[in-house]
Amino acid sequence: MTMKKLLGFILAIFILGGTAMLGAMAGGVVVYQLMSKNQTAISALPTESSVQALPANHQGQTLAVNTMDVETAVTQAVQDVGPSVVTVVGTIPGQQTFFGYSGDSTSTGSGVIISSDGYILTNNHVIDGAKQLQVIFADGTQQDASLVGSDQYSDLAVLKVSGTMPAVATLGNSDALNPGETVIAIGSPLGDFKNTVTVGVVSATGRSIDTGDGYSIDGLIQTDAAINQGNSGGPLVNLAGEVIAINTLIIRSSNSGTVTEGLGFAIPINTARVVSDQLIQKGYVSRPNLGISWQPITPRVAAIYRLPVQYGVYITDVTSNSPADLAGLRAGDIITGIDATTIDETHAYLNTLFQYSAGDTVNLTVMRNNREIQVQVTLGESGS
Repeated sequence: MTMKKLLGFILAIFILGGTAMLGAMAGGVVVYQLMSKNQTAISALPTESSVQALPANHQGQTLAVNTMDVETAVTQAVQDVGPSVVTVVGTIPGQQTFFGYSGDSTSTGSGVIISSDGYILTNNHVIDGAKQLQVIFADGTQQDASLVGSDQYSDLAVLKVSGTMPAVATLGNSDALNPGETVIAIGSPLGDFKNTVTVGVVSATGRSIDTGDGYSIDGLIQTDAAINQGNSGGPLVNLAGEVIAINTLIIRSSNSGTVTEGLGFAIPINTARVVSDQLIQKGYVSRPNLGISWQPITPRVAAIYRLPVQYGVYITDVTSNSPADLAGLRAGDIITGIDATTIDETHAYLNTLFQYSAGDTVNLTVMRNNREIQVQVTLGESGS
């Protein structure tokens, strides 16, 4: 091989080697860029502390909710509403018994300040029968309270205290609640553990609970947030720091004796707002009235007394000059329906009646001497 050919061969080797090196370097740059992009994408994915949801109608989209955000919202909501929550203490007068005077007792519950004027919303059953009322604020200070008015049918009551209020709760819109929404209960379980906070969800809306007194409380919000004796009257709060319901009861066991957990119920704040406004303005809640004394009829009662209907109300007395008296109703009549609604297991008499207002004229379906008649009556007004 001549010297010229040898030099050409060496030059070709250098050219080929340089080209390969440049290709490797270029490939390495591309790989590095791809790895960087992938690492960025990976770091943007939700972590284990996030909750992802991919709705069927949002394919290709990811909704990530960080639990830290929820925890912060809960903490902030408690800080906003907590100072407006109070403990309600009622003194129940004792009774004279065969063994002597039984002595006064106390009942405890919770409440929430809804006005800078000192109005406090709580449950009727918290203050029922109390001759003296006190509230204990979140900072531990105590003050005497007066009863503005109460309503047994909605289980709500309004109290009044004087002076400067430590805080006033913001009322939300209970109609906007959806099952699964996070909610917070604040109250004083057992009267001792003041401003206890429990967290749960809205389990359901529109629940109805039979009181056993001839009417049911309708439209209740069901929650699994822990509610105990003493929580009654306290607020149920959303993550925006708004009161969306007033806690009222919890079911511990069913009629069959089955033990239950997480069955708490609260009165929607939209209902509580209407009731409290009337209590503040009038001292009572305006409701339609017939002017009768009555007893509810159930299949068991009907079987015992051999009545001609399974459901209805048996009139035991008619008040003189009342709407019922003026319409010709009399003792012994059985009301089985109001307008198009038949009184039955799911339509209690009072709940059906309370759908109307004082001054409305309604048609009653009445059983008299085993014969069905129609009676037209103009409803009066009663204050509960």
